[in-house]
Amino acid sequence: MKNLFLVLSIIVSTIMAKEIPTRTGEFPKEQMKIQAKEIAQRAAFSMNEGLPQTIDEYTQLVSVKAEDVTMVFSFEINTGAKSDEAVKKEDHSRMQKAVTVGVCQQSRKFLEAGINTSYIYASSKSKDVLFRFDISIDKCKGLIN
Repeated sequence: MKNLFLVLSIIVSTIMAKEIPTRTGEFPKEQMKIQAKEIAQRAAFSMNEGLPQTIDEYTQLVSVKAEDVTMVFSFEINTGAKSDEAVKKEDHSRMQKAVTVGVCQQSRKFLEAGINTSYIYASSKSKDVLFRFDISIDKCKGLIN
């Protein structure tokens, strides 16, 4: 997962260096939203080229897309013998905490730039959504310094 964040960081840095003139003062909010949307679209397009990607022995990243200013990462989980309901019940809070802390730490610059993140986890067997974690800078308060 760290590799994905590194790639995303490099893409955004490159885009920002090439296309954003240096300015002083405050950037207009509407212009910042347009810029965040463009960065999200370009990053998603670039990240999709190497997919699917195995994350660990249970998890595979299957797609990345941009929805407005949100990067949506879709994963499939091999839940083994566990039912979807058991996974939802037993693993939700642990997964939510781990994903939120990881995104807040690894994607801080994106979140501060107004690019939100959604992580969707589906069962590799049933294709049903098990978890969806929507993360914005507000959810990171107290998790990053």
